[in-house]
Amino acid sequence: MEKNSQKMQNATYDLKFLLNREYPKKNALEFIGNHYLLDRDERNYLLRTIYSNEKSEGRRSKIVPISKIRGKNLFIDGYNVLITVESICKSENSIVICEDGVLRDINAVFGKYKCKERTKIALNSIISLIKIYQPINTHFFFDSQVSKSGQLSKITEQIMREQEVTGSAETAPNVDYQLINLSNETDGVVASSDSVIMDKVNYILDIPNFILKIKEKNLSLSKLIN
Repeated sequence: MEKNSQKMQNATYDLKFLLNREYPKKNALEFIGNHYLLDRDERNYLLRTIYSNEKSEGRRSKIVPISKIRGKNLFIDGYNVLITVESICKSENSIVICEDGVLRDINAVFGKYKCKERTKIALNSIISLIKIYQPINTHFFFDSQVSKSGQLSKITEQIMREQEVTGSAETAPNVDYQLINLSNETDGVVASSDSVIMDKVNYILDIPNFILKIKEKNLSLSKLIN
């Protein structure tokens, strides 16, 4: 996919024009996609990266530096963060910074997730980063509808114990609800790039973005901890 092609530039401009005039994104994207004969990857790119100015500015205003989690409750959208960090570990070229300020894997498919060799590598990277900044508690939530989420929760809790990070990892039928309500009740920070969640919480942490910056600088999380 040529993200910088004239066709994609025109499609991006037109989609943003419609979004800024409060057209529903699904309908606007379908119209633009059909008009420019966009394929699935091109439509998916626009879906995950382009937002109205109001949405983008509102979400960017909630993104906090990672130092903000010190002494706070941290709630993590498990699959959302894990899949993006796995792609970073694998050096996938599907990682993009989006208009609303967060890093996303534009090819991510959450419902079909399977644990793989780099799962533990990604989890160790996430938890090592969290350990440096010492939240009072860290809570991972994984969608219970996804196969073997319970097993993934146990693996996550084991790594947390090994790294002496206080908290829990559990499955939930409605992760969005848990993250939104618990964070608002405790004035906590939420790690997620999910649009619905970002619109309804007060503080957003972009863990993949920090891990990508560390990787680009060839730094080791274990060395930072020690």
